[in-house]
Amino acid sequence: MNIFTLAGDMTHLMSILVLLLKIHTIKSCAGISLKTQELYALMFVTRYLDVYTNFYSIYNTIMKVIFLGSSFTIVWYIRQHSVVRRSYDKDQDTFRHYFLMIPCLLLALLINDKFTFTEVMWTFSIYLEAVAILPQLVLLQRTSNIDNLTGQYVFLLGAYRALYILNWIYRYYTEAHFVHWITWIAGLIQTLLYADFFYYYFTSWKNNKRLQLPL
Repeated sequence: MNIFTLAGDMTHLMSILVLLLKIHTIKSCAGISLKTQELYALMFVTRYLDVYTNFYSIYNTIMKVIFLGSSFTIVWYIRQHSVVRRSYDKDQDTFRHYFLMIPCLLLALLINDKFTFTEVMWTFSIYLEAVAILPQLVLLQRTSNIDNLTGQYVFLLGAYRALYILNWIYRYYTEAHFVHWITWIAGLIQTLLYADFFYYYFTSWKNNKRLQLPL
């Protein structure tokens, strides 16, 4: 654990809290991609298969349970809540996320550190997280008005990954034999996907204008 890991985890947690705040208080999921949320739920399940079998620390276990519980809570709100689900724009959220899941699974079967079920599923979750934001970014491009909470949610998700890259750089120079190419490359790809969003997010903030992404 270092300052970058903690900052990354807290930023990730803040992104989820912002999204839950939007959904629970405003009773709206407008601008939120169900496809992305389902991919995140699957990602957490396959990454944390060891949550009930291996104990690393109280902090680690608590964070796993929070991420698992919150991801399924968000999906439930969008799919089942009597009020929230009415604001879901399924006509715009049309990204075929299955086309992301299958290549990620095939890649995990081919490129992994160890060919075991849990390791392949963990690797699959790494690949899936790298591209899970794509349906959300596509939906934002199709949405003319992006509300502040949705913009902050996506920004915090990108910031969390950027902080984890700083964590990897720090650990590379302070820990012997710290090399994780799969995580590094997937994390870099994930961060690059946010680059365009970051540019327009900071531009809108600087000019005090509503966030809009070009088509």
